[in-house]
Amino acid sequence: MTIFDSIILGVIEGFTEFLPISSTGHLIVASELLGIDQTNVTKAFEVIIQFAAILAVVFNYKDKFSLQKIDLWVKVFLAFLPIGTIGYIFSHQIKELFSVEIVAVMFIVGGVIFLIVEKFFIKDESQLINDVEKVTFKQSLVIGFAQVFALIPGTSRAGSTIIGALLVGLSRKASAEFSFLLAMPVMSAVTAYDLLKHYHEFNDAHLVTLLVGFIVSFLVAYLTIKLFMAFLEKFTFVAFGVYRIIFGVILLLLIN
Repeated sequence: MTIFDSIILGVIEGFTEFLPISSTGHLIVASELLGIDQTNVTKAFEVIIQFAAILAVVFNYKDKFSLQKIDLWVKVFLAFLPIGTIGYIFSHQIKELFSVEIVAVMFIVGGVIFLIVEKFFIKDESQLINDVEKVTFKQSLVIGFAQVFALIPGTSRAGSTIIGALLVGLSRKASAEFSFLLAMPVMSAVTAYDLLKHYHEFNDAHLVTLLVGFIVSFLVAYLTIKLFMAFLEKFTFVAFGVYRIIFGVILLLLIN
């Protein structure tokens, strides 16, 4: 993997991690186009730049990271348990699902679901929860089970959690913010696991490539979070649903 590859993947990860369009799916497709082999080092690199994007949440939501917000983080951890448990038990089976064909199909499926949910979404904001700290334990658990679908490549972790949050009564803004916070325990666990498993495969050359990707991913993610929240103040998730369907169809046409 070259420095150029690292920059491209860093930009893609930073931009797609918090949007409901599957960062993993885009990274798989980008790696295919760049001719990057899916080695253990490459997979570990992708996880680490994902973690860099997650750190952008800390800098965007500093006020949420304090002992006064312990109740919120208990709910976030509760939402993490389903994917943490199922992901650990079926880790080998999940890795076997990684293919462009599955990514393409799940892009389309996810896009259709977004359009359906938006079609019937409650229009009266007063009936919705607009503050992530007011999410209940039951709602957190439901969102957590919705996130399990993200184990299928192309589904999108952000997309599945946002859909789950919308269905239990959160506003678009609160759904996105809860998804951001929920990314913390998920990606922290994945990153720690991969680092312990592959740390010996990073030599000096790999570390330089990693550092470039890490910085690029963090900066792009930081800006994307701000732009995404500004977008949701005026628009819905329909555009993301349409994009997913178009992207998925194009992928299917290209591989057939």
